[in-house]
Amino acid sequence: MTDATTDMEPQTAAGKVLWHFTMSLDGFVAGPNHTMDWMMTGVSHRSGLADEYAQTTGAVLGGRDGWDAYPDAGAIYGGAWQGPVFVLTHHPDDAQPAAGVTFLTCDVAEAVRIGLEAAAGKNLEVFSPTIGRQLLERGLIDEIDLHIAPVLLGDGIRLFDNPGGSPVRLELLNGDDRTAAVNVRYRPFRTD
Repeated sequence: MTDATTDMEPQTAAGKVLWHFTMSLDGFVAGPNHTMDWMMTGVSHRSGLADEYAQTTGAVLGGRDGWDAYPDAGAIYGGAWQGPVFVLTHHPDDAQPAAGVTFLTCDVAEAVRIGLEAAAGKNLEVFSPTIGRQLLERGLIDEIDLHIAPVLLGDGIRLFDNPGGSPVRLELLNGDDRTAAVNVRYRPFRTD
């Protein structure tokens, strides 16, 4: 039996392109209009996890919608991480400038090249479902790190939305059987 608090190996700074999210059990990484309040209450993470990611992240690549909803580069990992943030957008001319943030209008592969160079040997974290999907299609994602939160949102921004597309097979990195399903068990939280 795997302990839920230690089921992931420690993160390493290996120059990976890392698609990283906390996700609801039903596959949403944000609520409608990019709301994140569901993560602020009733969701906890393994102690030290944010510090682990802060130490191994060299740069962050995100999308414009997420940036517009949360335009604070200093809040990444609770402020424990500081570094270059790249926001990929089709319309940089109306973006609000921010210290440490570069707005890119290039192809996603070029954005990864720029981000990895800025990461200087550490990981480039991708904080965008849309960009992550495009990078996955091009074979540019090295690893997907997900933290499944004990909540069902029912609506919002999905991690992976690809209607009519083919399934993308993944390989489990933590465990003996790389094709194994990950088992989680929850019960509805009662407030009464």
